Amino acid sequence: MKRSAAALLLLLVPLAAAAQQPSPHDGLNDTQKLGRQVFAQSCGVCHLPPAINARTYGPQLSKDTAGGSDEVIRGLISEGTPRMPAFKHYLARAEIDAIIAYLKAVPAPATR
Repeated sequence: MKRSAAALLLLLVPLAAAAQQPSPHDGLNDTQKLGRQVFAQSCGVCHLPPAINARTYGPQLSKDTAGGSDEVIRGLISEGTPRMPAFKHYLARAEIDAIIAYLKAVPAPATR
């Protein structure tokens, strides 16, 4: 029994490692990948749906957010809005720039 469990474990470890690797064909550069990660960690609670067909607290963000202006997006993230906290003391400038680079790769949502 121990041999079959060990054999199963040896088969599953490479599969689990492969599943954790991000797809090299996602079309994002390293800065955009960092932006995706920071966005998911810091912004996702409000701007990503918690489940399929669920509503979000904040608007869905994309390359068209704030008219596509890097400076406007940077200001919104840094200074916040009446409904969104400021992140200037939480995120480094490079992380905010990475979020902006990531958003530039997110297609605008289809309007209904």
